[in-house]
Amino acid sequence: MARPIHWQKSSFSGGGDGDSCVELATVSGDLLLRESDDPARILPVTRDGLAALLQRIQANRR
Repeated sequence: MARPIHWQKSSFSGGGDGDSCVELATVSGDLLLRESDDPARILPVTRDGLAALLQRIQANRR
């Protein structure tokens, strides 16, 4: 039996139970991303890929 995935919400989501946030989970060392408004669509990512995505997001905020 598969264990349930423990999703963590982005700190920018406001901490509520709303449906407009990004969630991250780690399963057996693999990283997974999803949007809470479409939880069935899960994107597997590498640590390097996630780091690159976050760097680009930060660069575009300046």
